[in-house]
Amino acid sequence: MLRSPLMNVMVAAVLKAGKGLKRDFGELENLQVSTKGPGDFVSIADKKAERTLHQELEKARPGYGFVMEESGVIEGADKTHRWHIDPLDGTTNFLHGLPFFATSVALEREGVLVAGVVYNPATEDLFVAERGKGAFHNDRRMRVSGRRLMEDSLVGMGLMHLGHGHQGANIADLGAVLGHVAGGRNLGSIAMELAYVASGRLDGLASRWLKSWDLAAGIVLVREAGGFVSDFRGGDTMLETGDIVAGNEAIHKGLLGALAKA
Repeated sequence: MLRSPLMNVMVAAVLKAGKGLKRDFGELENLQVSTKGPGDFVSIADKKAERTLHQELEKARPGYGFVMEESGVIEGADKTHRWHIDPLDGTTNFLHGLPFFATSVALEREGVLVAGVVYNPATEDLFVAERGKGAFHNDRRMRVSGRRLMEDSLVGMGLMHLGHGHQGANIADLGAVLGHVAGGRNLGSIAMELAYVASGRLDGLASRWLKSWDLAAGIVLVREAGGFVSDFRGGDTMLETGDIVAGNEAIHKGLLGALAKA
């Protein structure tokens, strides 16, 4: 695939951050770790990766704003552009030696998500998409799954960690969906799960209580792979509400219908 200057900038940034994450992943026993709350960890590796991404993207596109997991919102001189950055989505997997985590970067232009990159340094899986230009996995074009029946589908579902406070609603969501599908999975990284929906490995996904940096890049991937993305009511407020339903047209519709009965 031919990459635009914007995509070259984004890919270069995530690859540079990924080198550090891959090195730290191989040295887990020496990694310093602090806790943000029960079941929700943040590592030195996380912070280093975010710093690298911030520096690289600021250098390439000075003045753009940032929305980042660790550093929060940084207003830029250019009010029409902002980056949504999750340096290490799947921190708990990372800290337990599970090679399913990702760096996620998306660009929002005038309120519209226009580009997204999700990269797993452990497996070197690179997922990229730019609005109107398609979605790609390691330079091969991606399309969402072609399965049409809910009972044949494999879907990603959110599982709330200890201390989150929404276990009751989460269990209701799971009950509403799992009785209608072939299987449900929680893989521990929403960015990678959305990339898997875009590549057809998962037929759909439904999850809640997320942040813009978790979702933004994956939303671009799914849409550019021919899929549908919405909040739980079928609207377009995913970044505001943190709720997301994704899949091909049929599975997306089926998930919305099931969740409406939760």
